[in-house]
Amino acid sequence: MPTSCSIRALWILNNQDTVVFSRRFLVVERRWSVACKKANVSSSSLPTDSELAAAFAERKKREGSARGYGIRVKQSIEGSDSWVDDPIMRHIVSLHVKKEENEEDHTFWPLILHAKGQYYILVLPLVEPDYLRAYSTICKRSDCGNGVGVDGNLSSLLLQLPCITGLRRIFIFLCRAFMVAHVLGDIITLDLPEPEVVVSAGPSVGGLLDSLTGSIGISARPKPVAPPVAASTNSTAIGGGSSTSDLPKIGPRNPDKDALRSFISTAMPFGTPLDISYPNITAIRTNGFSPADIPPVDSKQPAWKPYLYKGKQRLLFTIHEIVNAAMYDRDEIPDSLSILGQVNCRAELEGLPDVLFPLTGLDSKRIEILSFHPCAQVPEQGGGDKQAVMFSPPLGNFVLLRYQAPCSIGVPVKGFYQLSMVSENEGAFLFKLSLMEGYKAPLTMEFCTVSMPFPRRKVISFEGTPSIGTVSYTKHSVEWKIILSGRGVGAKSIEANFPGTVKFAPWKSQSPVDFGSVQGVDEDSDTEIEQVNNMVNVEEFLMEKMNKHLPAVDLEEPFCWNAYNYAKVSFKMAGTSLSGMTIDPKSVNIFPSVKVPVEYSNQVHSGDYILWNTLGKCPVAATPAN
Repeated sequence: MPTSCSIRALWILNNQDTVVFSRRFLVVERRWSVACKKANVSSSSLPTDSELAAAFAERKKREGSARGYGIRVKQSIEGSDSWVDDPIMRHIVSLHVKKEENEEDHTFWPLILHAKGQYYILVLPLVEPDYLRAYSTICKRSDCGNGVGVDGNLSSLLLQLPCITGLRRIFIFLCRAFMVAHVLGDIITLDLPEPEVVVSAGPSVGGLLDSLTGSIGISARPKPVAPPVAASTNSTAIGGGSSTSDLPKIGPRNPDKDALRSFISTAMPFGTPLDISYPNITAIRTNGFSPADIPPVDSKQPAWKPYLYKGKQRLLFTIHEIVNAAMYDRDEIPDSLSILGQVNCRAELEGLPDVLFPLTGLDSKRIEILSFHPCAQVPEQGGGDKQAVMFSPPLGNFVLLRYQAPCSIGVPVKGFYQLSMVSENEGAFLFKLSLMEGYKAPLTMEFCTVSMPFPRRKVISFEGTPSIGTVSYTKHSVEWKIILSGRGVGAKSIEANFPGTVKFAPWKSQSPVDFGSVQGVDEDSDTEIEQVNNMVNVEEFLMEKMNKHLPAVDLEEPFCWNAYNYAKVSFKMAGTSLSGMTIDPKSVNIFPSVKVPVEYSNQVHSGDYILWNTLGKCPVAATPAN
């Protein structure tokens, strides 16, 4: 059997467990039948839409939710996904289908499950029959299926599948089949994001991708306009202790079946995924080709550039960085700060040019490159402060490289946060912060906000006046806006202090609850809690517990942030990168040589930027001794 991924069938169900779209690939199914004969295994035909919907609904009932428990609990039965006792079974599921003609049960695995909007997407890739047989054995073992030192566990089995790729050390991600499921989810919910590239104000250059993104031009000749696709920007937010349920959210009522059929027939003919870039596929089907799109005879046109750009040329780079920090203000616990960055690019260049530029400061700034776009040609890094990068750019916005690094110019927001309960329903707090200490132009901070979440207590009032900014509060948080959006501050040190008190509603008690293997005594401060028996699934129960600020020992997840008190800092900066990663527009070369304006910009956003309560408990990872 070939090592590439092929799809036997795919289904899209709504939140009423009804199949709203399905596609079966007969060519791949014939290959499955031939493989079953060679392996002396009985071949089961693909289920009908009604059979699959019934099996999916039965699995949701058996596993507690669409994704399931992921671990073995008291409700788990032999042969079920949770019986395998591996969290990956929340994403790679099995269905036990009862055939309508003979009432026989047939197992279908591995089914990739992806929830998007109000839909569930199921993708069944082609695997060797021996793998299905091995899974049938694992899901009936009496011991936990992923025990340390146990042979034949699910993770080792998945690593052998051609449609699944192993990622070093920790995670196992589905490869092409999982990508297909995600793209289908994006299509039916019209959620098709692109990396953010900041451009200078100016008229649009028009053309093909203007119709797709509203700002990118590919062809100057008049053509039909494709349906617009909204672009989204990169952002990172944290929700202390909050959890995302696997229940589909409200989305469009009916999927665009014509768009799905069009994409599938072009992107994965005969069940084998080829180019699953939706913008590329839409561009090809909408505009077709003309003699102007034929590349030079001495150049090979890459798959990621099906169209040749025609129009005003320019090259744009944006360095986008996310700053994560844990500030403790304790002698025994060092503060930590790290930066995750990416270089976003958009190359509006005619023909099939190569772009060459140097990355500098890699050693002196301790910048570690994590990955490059497939279009990049990068020599092996043998040390040194400089590395040359050459790439043949695709169409539209794309992420050229990703990296991680420490902060090279100082902490953007440092200081401490203290909160002490002076009575059962009143707490005294103090902030002492320093913003942009030691920073120089052209750095600017566009906004900065500090929020104190109290998910377990209801805020009824607060007292205190900050030295700068404004304060407001909601039912479960107090928000301090130090720098208001739209009133950015240049690179100058800002001292910000905020002493005050916050008052909470009186406590109320709740009796202990029990749901499966998860037990705990909870106290609800302000709101009436639904009984666990009325909850839809165990995830909602766990999320409810986390949102009530329970002690970590009562949770399945011992590192829940809501077990501790903290403040979250949100900010946005522009002007330069904090890691020291830079691109010199004058050092960018294009081959064949052509004069093209090169634009370069920076954006810095806060990620998980946390000020832990100096007077309370806090989680910290132990650093191994050297």
